[in-house]
Amino acid sequence: MKNVVILSVICAICMLLPVRSQAQGFTNAGEYMQFMTNEQSKINKDMWDYISTVAHSKSARKADNRRKELISTTNDAVKKISKMNAWEGDGAYRDSVVSYLKLCDIVLREDFAKIIDLEEVAEQSYDAMEAYLLAQKRANDKLDDASEMVRAEQAVFASDHNITLIENKDKLSQKLERAGAVFNYYNRVYLIFFKCYKQEVYLIEALQKGDLSALEQMRNGLSTFSASALTVIDTLKSFKGDASLTQNCKAFLSFYKKEADEKMPVQIDFYLKKDNFEKQKSALDGKPQDQRTKEDIDGFNAAVASFNAAVADFNKVNTELNNERNLLLDRWNTGLSNFLNRHVPAKK
Repeated sequence: MKNVVILSVICAICMLLPVRSQAQGFTNAGEYMQFMTNEQSKINKDMWDYISTVAHSKSARKADNRRKELISTTNDAVKKISKMNAWEGDGAYRDSVVSYLKLCDIVLREDFAKIIDLEEVAEQSYDAMEAYLLAQKRANDKLDDASEMVRAEQAVFASDHNITLIENKDKLSQKLERAGAVFNYYNRVYLIFFKCYKQEVYLIEALQKGDLSALEQMRNGLSTFSASALTVIDTLKSFKGDASLTQNCKAFLSFYKKEADEKMPVQIDFYLKKDNFEKQKSALDGKPQDQRTKEDIDGFNAAVASFNAAVADFNKVNTELNNERNLLLDRWNTGLSNFLNRHVPAKK
């Protein structure tokens, strides 16, 4: 009669296997495998706490204590599982678990530590943000490949020792699997948003410096990037029927497009009028009063009137942009929190 082992199917990022040493007195291979399977749920709970903490703090560094706890747990598991005897001379499954745990230890120590370091500079540029998110994906892919190796060895061990494997996705496993999909979706949307966000930062810096050459360059860049991003965001489907993230992103992208195409020309015109005013004033100040012609004075007065009107327009547009930007930023942050609350619930 075949032994039956129920295995929890969990996502690759979270598949941390047994943590305790082999119990004595297993009567069959099914008990041997089931012992390790039972231990998974304890590790899964810790991993879910870590993932949930990262999601809701929006920072890997803030959740670093949970990472360190997982490192300790995983390292302990490597030592204990390594001491387990092979079952009837068959140590392949046990060794695959040990190899997986060792890889988990490396990923948690090295890859996730690198992710934390990259997080510190991610906001500095689009390339830095892309590198940060790519490092996350590569770490997860490593665990994904290793977990597939363990699954394969599980199947071989079960076949060789007359064990029927019944795969069962419990609630925790489903949460973990869903969390991976949530983060993949969010990262894709966020990179689309972030490229335009960073371009606007450069635009505002040029505006504050009054650098007309850089200002025009950054304006054109923002117009191009936002137009392209709007095309891409329209191709993204909602996440499980939830389109809030893409809708909020699209609203921001539309704001950036309008800012570049409609609002920045007004701001650029202000600097042109300011430059003309300063030239007219300098020319007039350079002439003795008795040598100033009516044309000189009329030209200066016209420059003053034009400059004053440009100042009013500049301040009006600045206020409008700041108000709309702040509104959209609040909507984005609130929308993201709500999105994560719906799809990656906080730990209880």
